[in-house]
Amino acid sequence: MSEPRTIPLRPRDRLFAALTLVLAVLLLPVAFVRRPGRGRELACGWALRMRFPAEDLTGLTNGAMAAFTAARTDALWRHGQLIGLTSGYRDPAVQQRLFDEEVRRSGSPASARMLVLPPAESCHVKGIALDIRPHEGARWLEEHGARYDLYRIYDNEWWHFEYRPERNGTPPPRLPHPGLGHAVGNGDQPWPP
Repeated sequence: MSEPRTIPLRPRDRLFAALTLVLAVLLLPVAFVRRPGRGRELACGWALRMRFPAEDLTGLTNGAMAAFTAARTDALWRHGQLIGLTSGYRDPAVQQRLFDEEVRRSGSPASARMLVLPPAESCHVKGIALDIRPHEGARWLEEHGARYDLYRIYDNEWWHFEYRPERNGTPPPRLPHPGLGHAVGNGDQPWPP
């Protein structure tokens, strides 16, 4: 659960990546007409919306949205890598439901906190947390994310990244799991400042 398995891309995944890139290239002229200075970003967004149609970017802070958009645009155009969002902003009621379900499943609030935080502590509720897919996209973001102030935060969640501009390109110490951050941090950051 902690690290994505290092397996070669399946032929289907390679095909999806190639088709998404081809689609972005085909959409590029229209995107440049619509937004001359940001055509690559727009074409990338259109193509990735077709690849990840259930993706919901609403509720992210402006900074998190801009960082995520810049990262996925560079990933696609420079490296042919797709980055999708499984979960971003979560309403406090949704976060509470997820936490309550994990408490029931795992048997205690302490064990639930290893995977899900209550709303008052969740960076998803703050609009700065991003659960990334696929594995290859998360690996790309782990390697290049500091350029965009996006950092992997927990050892046990290869998919979870947070927008942390105060880090200025310096990755924070990674924590074993979400529940540990608020026990050692100041309640606002999931790691010591």
